[in-house]
Amino acid sequence: MVSVTEKAKDKIIELRQKEGLTDHYAIRVAVEGGGCSGLMYDLQFDTAQQPTDHVVEDKGIRIYVDKKSLLYLAGTELDFSDGLNGKGFQFKNPNASRTCGCGESFSV
Repeated sequence: MVSVTEKAKDKIIELRQKEGLTDHYAIRVAVEGGGCSGLMYDLQFDTAQQPTDHVVEDKGIRIYVDKKSLLYLAGTELDFSDGLNGKGFQFKNPNASRTCGCGESFSV
């Protein structure tokens, strides 16, 4: 299961409104090969639920995760930081054994 914090929820809603998207747009969270640690996170708006997607709703935000990515993302919390150390979405992934300095890639 993938969850979102209150800050991430608020930012997702803000971005959706800013881009003129309706509540029908979910967040697609995926894992792709690449990055300095071997795997990278991908986060985007999507309305097309695929037959093999795992669908979660947390705090009113619908989240699509493909079957392959779910193996890497189980238990992950999506957060948002706007502090001095960087601004953006952060993945708190209990499955990651190592993450890079930017927080956008990881390894298991």
